[in-house]
Amino acid sequence: MTGSRRMLTVMALISLGALQALPQGVSPDDHIVSPSAAHHVVATSAQTRQQNLAKIERLFASDPAQKAFKGMKLDPEKISHAVSSLSDEEVASLARRTEQIQNDLAAGALTNQQITYILIALGTAVIILVLVAAR
Repeated sequence: MTGSRRMLTVMALISLGALQALPQGVSPDDHIVSPSAAHHVVATSAQTRQQNLAKIERLFASDPAQKAFKGMKLDPEKISHAVSSLSDEEVASLARRTEQIQNDLAAGALTNQQITYILIALGTAVIILVLVAAR
């Protein structure tokens, strides 16, 4: 036998052995995750994302945020649109930050200048994340 023929024979035997190692009697309806469970996970993920986006939008719609955006000459709608293009993890992280800011605002712990700086940082983070994701 030549070298290439011997190699083909060995590969064929290995392939046959691999085929026999596959589980027998598996029907097309057998799934590791049921379709209803997969649907539930997707629906929960979408709902969580919507809640996180709503938290961010509430902060952006607040009077201090609107004043800060005007002072920075940023269009809040463009920032909101950019936020919607972020990944679920990035949106969740941004929502956690905005929730903390909202709590500080409600407690009166932030001055207008601090709010402006925070919004500048958030707006810049959103823009950077969008630019990095676009690459």
